[in-house]
Amino acid sequence: MGYRQVGGAVAASLFTISAVVAPAFQQGTFVEAAAKAKLNKTELTLVVGEASKVKLKNAKAVKYESTNTKIATVNKSGKVKGKKAGTATISVYDENGNVYKCKVTVNKKNQASAKDYGDVDLGGMEIIIRDWWHPGLDSDYVQEPENEYDVAREKYLQDMMDKYNFKIVEAGLDDWGGASSNFKDYVNNGGDDKNYIFTLHDDEVLKESISSGLMYDVSTLDCLDFSSEKFSGNKIHEKYSLGSNIYGFFGGYSEPRTGVYFNKQVLRSAGIDPDSLYDAQKNGTWTWDMFDKLMDKCQRDIDGDGDLDIFGLTLNKTIMLDMAVMSNGGAYVGKDKKGKFTYELESEATLEALQWCVDIFAKYNDHVPVDAQWDYYMQEWKDGKAAFMVDQEYMNSDVGQFEYTDFDTGFVMFPKGPREKDYATLFANNVYTIPACYDAERAWKIAFAWNIYTDPVPGYEDYNGYIETAKQGNFDRRTLEETLPMMFESKRGRVLYNEVIPGIAVGSDLTWNISADTDLAVLIDGCRDNWKKAIKNVNK
Repeated sequence: MGYRQVGGAVAASLFTISAVVAPAFQQGTFVEAAAKAKLNKTELTLVVGEASKVKLKNAKAVKYESTNTKIATVNKSGKVKGKKAGTATISVYDENGNVYKCKVTVNKKNQASAKDYGDVDLGGMEIIIRDWWHPGLDSDYVQEPENEYDVAREKYLQDMMDKYNFKIVEAGLDDWGGASSNFKDYVNNGGDDKNYIFTLHDDEVLKESISSGLMYDVSTLDCLDFSSEKFSGNKIHEKYSLGSNIYGFFGGYSEPRTGVYFNKQVLRSAGIDPDSLYDAQKNGTWTWDMFDKLMDKCQRDIDGDGDLDIFGLTLNKTIMLDMAVMSNGGAYVGKDKKGKFTYELESEATLEALQWCVDIFAKYNDHVPVDAQWDYYMQEWKDGKAAFMVDQEYMNSDVGQFEYTDFDTGFVMFPKGPREKDYATLFANNVYTIPACYDAERAWKIAFAWNIYTDPVPGYEDYNGYIETAKQGNFDRRTLEETLPMMFESKRGRVLYNEVIPGIAVGSDLTWNISADTDLAVLIDGCRDNWKKAIKNVNK
């Protein structure tokens, strides 16, 4: 028996005869129409683990089905249970073959949801998210939706702004270099009648702003639930916290950073199957030791003139050093259970990672041109002169330096060190903050609107804009299907606490000075006292 849509229900049909009952006259006597069958609800919102019942009225239900049992299940009595964040449709069949549908939306536990604040009215408030890449407020430019997600998000945001009576826009009111200084000046001058959320990036002014009380403590705002996955999944607010106070935040997936690129042609010419790296990553055997052996096999003098033609490695040193430390369970600065910063530069895990990098630089990266600029390695990679490159994930995207190369590339997570059981990645994003010069009511309303603005779009809870962007770049299938999803897993994410501590400049103090012949003991001697003092000051 087939099914077709009739008047909101799907009716069983053998020809074109509708199963809908209508008033009729039989032998001059009026026959009253039967009450129309319908579900007690056509839309249902649950959180993971929550259950509710779907009932069919005025007909007998004989079968229940879910379009996605990973999202929501339904039993033979119509009990629907949320299993995972997302959307599914519950179909209820009656004994005549008609089908009635209920759309189910399942939210993550503790996910702040607009449904929890049905009586909030923001009074027409306009919130401006300041950054340095959107058009200004006076621009006529309108970003047109590029896909179904954009259309759905545009509709969701308009519905929310109508429901809670507010407007929120993103506007390029700052430049990259001046964003933090503009924020500092704004707060010190007492603000104005605008309602801003500032977008900032790590620099010395941001460090001072945290420690000097210029940023609003958003842990006091009950409309932001920092235990929800929206925040806990990216760890950004943990970085911008002092004790139990939270000064900076970010919602959704955090951008993963460092990984290892490889030139597939160079690997093949050295007798290495490029897929073996993905296989090792998948089965947990992608380690520092394996990385070392592969670089050694690839680094060669092809023409026999005594000079290397293919280098085992090219890189941005600071990026590799930071990631090597994290991949071994180390840190420059840590945090204890009370939220206090701790000195970790001389922990065993950190020292081991730094010394490993010195050894690797000596073997495979001791070919830096004299007086080379910091970005010399980019051209070296483009020229196909290296087997591996350690760099950030976005470099192969359509906004990166390596969107196009003359050779096929692969990308895997940074290998794990001997003290780590699993792979790690750096979580780093621009951070949002609310000026501390705003009063509590104003800050709450701004945070409430931002929270709605950054909530997942219903039906697209698992949408990941970073992966969608990567699909437009220079990445192979296994990177998109294996490496990148791993890099977004919260359990792998690490943050650099040193980036929020005034007086600690890891680059100029440490990593910029590490090379193939560095005596780490001497270098660390020059950091120790200043770093400990800086940590002590920020912990006061």
